[in-house]
Formats: sequence, structure tokens, C-alpha cells
Amino acid sequence: MAKVKAEIIGIGSYIPTKVVPNSHFLDWEFYDANGKKFDTPNDVIIEKFKAITGIEERRWLDDDKVASDMAVVAAQRAIDDSGIDPDELDYIIAATNFGDVEKDNYFSDFMPAVASRIKHRLKLSNPKAIAFDVIFGCPGWLQALIMANQFMKSGDAKYALVIGVEALSRVVDPYDRDAMIFADGAGAVVVKLNTDENGSGMYSYKTVSHAHPQAELLFNDRSFNPDYNPNAKFIRMQGHKIYEYALTEVPAAMKAALDESGFEIDDIKKIFIHQANEKMDEQIVRRFYRLFKKPMPEHIMPMNINKLGNSSVATIPTLMDMVRKGELENQDLQKGDVIMLASVGAGMNINAVVMKY
Repeated sequence: MAKVKAEIIGIGSYIPTKVVPNSHFLDWEFYDANGKKFDTPNDVIIEKFKAITGIEERRWLDDDKVASDMAVVAAQRAIDDSGIDPDELDYIIAATNFGDVEKDNYFSDFMPAVASRIKHRLKLSNPKAIAFDVIFGCPGWLQALIMANQFMKSGDAKYALVIGVEALSRVVDPYDRDAMIFADGAGAVVVKLNTDENGSGMYSYKTVSHAHPQAELLFNDRSFNPDYNPNAKFIRMQGHKIYEYALTEVPAAMKAALDESGFEIDDIKKIFIHQANEKMDEQIVRRFYRLFKKPMPEHIMPMNINKLGNSSVATIPTLMDMVRKGELENQDLQKGDVIMLASVGAGMNINAVVMKY
């Protein structure tokens, strides 16, 4: 097992207060990919959507805020929870795919980097604390966590702040049914170098990138409504193909990570999986256990997508924060628990991590 690893010592999150129920979409006009308006009534579309995704409501950012506003709050809460002096941080890594997008602007602002904005607004003046962003699809926060772990294994870091933040409500097509999936939020952790051979921290990970031929299963494109702003581009996905890809590739990556960790399947206490689609996530975890000829244990997979929607890189850290605080029924997280984290998203990229909390 790994002797040097990144241990989570602080968690923080920010969930927008604006609740957007499914009924919000009853008056929307939905079009198909050919620019034709659907004849199906919206209440039927919404009910089918809920049955497939499990989403009943989501949180969207206030109109006068951007992603980095959420990230700063989550980051400060993680720092406060860790108890460290923030000037001791060696890295500030922000995972995001769209940066700061103002309401009705459709421009992704990455200069300066979201991580740089976080560092500035937290008034962290240490020039040795390197701040940068990671664009890796929905697994971006896990990729940033893996990078922090590697910095620590190389002797280049003792403390790191890893943030996942997205405001997807700013990049959804108001004429696309998939707009109902996406949400906003931010989650952050502080990780510390741990040299205890059997102590808490990251024990193994598996990363795969299928950019060929699946690079464009998630992409940006113009509105389905041919009369809408031709200069605006929105998040678009080939949902069925992503579903098929995820059910094949994610369980395999999870198994590879577990096989390398030194732990057994029965050692896992919780699996924190990217909150993408309730049915898809459940099938991924069931197939993972099937690879070990085991049934999926009850309560192994916490879920909050029904109330928070899919906030991409923010879903895992916000979910972990909720579970740690006892905010989900039949779920808890205790120091020393062996947990697995997994995510799939644009790229197409997959990350699976085994760690001891």
C-alpha cells in the first residue's frame, strides 16, 4: 500500500439557495435536434425525465453571481474545517469546465483562472501557493485530487486546496429537454501529506481517457431553436451513447483501482459517484459489484441528485460534505472508512479513486 498520500482533512461546500422544481419547466418550449418543436405535452416530458434521472428539483445560482463566487465560499469552509493556516497551502486547484459565465452572456471567462480568483479573494498572498484550473469534464475534481496526491508523492506539496465548481444553468439551451438535468454548486477539500503507511489518504486510482472515438459525446452547439441567438453555444450530449459507454467503462475502471489498492470489495464502506443520472449511477455500481460476483450492498451509494441535480465537478465533494454532516438518511462517513470515488464525463474521461477517509 502507498506510504505517501493525500489525506482529506477538511471539506466545505456551497449549494445555491434558489430551488428550481421540475414544474419550472412546464412553460418552456422544447425542440428536438432537428429544430422541430415537440408535440408531447411538457408535463409528460417532465414526468418521463424524472423517472429516468431521479431529479425532482435542482439548485441554480442567483442572477448576479458567477461560479467563482460559489467556489470562494466552499474553499473557505474547507479551510476552516481543516484548521490549517491557509498560507501553508502549496496548491490551489480548481476543477471547472466553463469558468465564470455571467447571466445571459454565454462567454466562459477563464482569465484569470478560477483558482487565481479564489486565491485573490481569500487574500492568500503566499507566491509559492500555485493556483491553476483543470478542465477534464465531470471527473475534473477527481483529476485535480489525483494531481494533488501526485504532487505530495513527489515531495512537492504538504497541503493543497482542491475545488470543484460549476454553474451549468448558465450554459444550458432553454429549448433543450436536457437543460433540466443541470445544476450549480461548489465543493472543496483540503488535503494534507500523510506518511503513515496504513493511514488515511489516497491508496490507488485509475484514469482512462477515450478521446477517440468518444470525444464528442459531450460538446457545445447552437440552440435547438433555429430562431434563437445564433452566436450562443450550449452544453449538448448524446445521452444514450453516454449511458452505454459509462455502464461498460466505469465499472472496469473502478475494479482496476480497487485491485491496485490492497483493499477487498467488502472493505468499501461508501461509493461516492458523480451524480449524473440516478438510474445510470445505480447500474454502474451494480455492475461493479457484479465483477466480483457480489450483490450491491444496501446504502453503499449515497445520492442527492433528486434534490440538487447534476452540477458536474461539484457533485462528489458536495455529496461527501452532506454525508459527513449527516444530512442524508441512512448515510454517514467516519474517519478511517475505505471509500471509492468515481466519475465519468466529457472527454470522454473516467476517474476512479480508492482512499481511506
